[in-house]
Amino acid sequence: MNDRLYFDSNASTRPADEVVEEMARNLRETWGNPSSVHRVGGEAKRVIELARESVARLVGCQERELVFTSGASESIAVAIRGSMEHFANHSSTRRVFVTTRFEHSAVREVAQHFERSGHEVVWLRGAGDDSGTPDLDALSELLDARADEIALVSLMWANNETGALSDVARAGRLCREHGVRFHSDATQWVGKMPTDFAALEFDLASFSPHKFHGPKGVGALYARRGTRLVAQSVGGPQELERRGGTENVAGIVGFGVAADLAARWLATEGLALGTVMRDEFERAVVGATGAVVHSAEGARLWNTTNLAFAKLEAEAILLLLSERGMFVSAGAACASGSLDPSPILLAMGVPAELAHGSIRFSISRETTTAQCARAVEIVTQAIAKLRASSASAIGG
Repeated sequence: MNDRLYFDSNASTRPADEVVEEMARNLRETWGNPSSVHRVGGEAKRVIELARESVARLVGCQERELVFTSGASESIAVAIRGSMEHFANHSSTRRVFVTTRFEHSAVREVAQHFERSGHEVVWLRGAGDDSGTPDLDALSELLDARADEIALVSLMWANNETGALSDVARAGRLCREHGVRFHSDATQWVGKMPTDFAALEFDLASFSPHKFHGPKGVGALYARRGTRLVAQSVGGPQELERRGGTENVAGIVGFGVAADLAARWLATEGLALGTVMRDEFERAVVGATGAVVHSAEGARLWNTTNLAFAKLEAEAILLLLSERGMFVSAGAACASGSLDPSPILLAMGVPAELAHGSIRFSISRETTTAQCARAVEIVTQAIAKLRASSASAIGG
């Protein structure tokens, strides 16, 4: 992989060597069932709790406020469905779910399911600056008018496709002022940016370590103390009865190591250096190809740029870059053999012509300046080749 250019870190990152080594050691040495009362089970339980301490330090919360899950998507489901069911059982008025069309499909498709089932979903409009972030003045007005009817507000912290950052601190504060529960999908934020849930007015937040050099198959839900949820996985007392089933001990151990490594990196100049690297890559590609940067006017996550190459198809760009050893994402779904435009970009008001040719480039803390320089060359050459082919086809 050393000669390959991996620019798809928002999809997943390479597990750090320390993570892999500790997980392998756990599988060899502390493989017991953590629910067993004997010593072997106790050893497994102990490494889970040590990992929980590490993750809690990374995100700034109490250990008992963390629930380990199979990944961010499950954490989101527990937060949203668990909250909606709780209020259905304990409130005669709170039935409304509030979110945006800019969310990851793990949130957006749950909301669409609620709508099909006859539940009311309020889709907040965008901020009006084409950033793909919610209009929080509209949220404030909605809360003023209907706070007693709202069960949950769920807003993404950092957009997985564009890197656009929402002011979730303000959103959480507005919800707290109106007595409304607030959840944030923090999957792209945690491990890449400093996080302190205790200082924020969040009730729930979801995240996963494979976005910051940890393993797949494990995630976490932050649930502020006193936040009641209906468990979505039953059949055991694990995770304070919020998530039944034998824990993924090795995955959780890897999560803890990844959290420690991320905390160490965040204490360095890594964020500033990563931002410079992304910006230089972006400027070079835009200057050479005339690409359009999505969400360019607002605050963005340091590792992400989403570029639109007009009149080209994302699928063709992806395939050509892959052939040349560079790996990126379109941030779209493959359906019936054709690449559909991203629903997030379309919801932002991006013209279909640009949405069809949009590519997400996302780096990690392992990306180097030399890799970025090589990536600029490959992207520039690939776009030139595709445009020449397109012009030739039209001319023929």
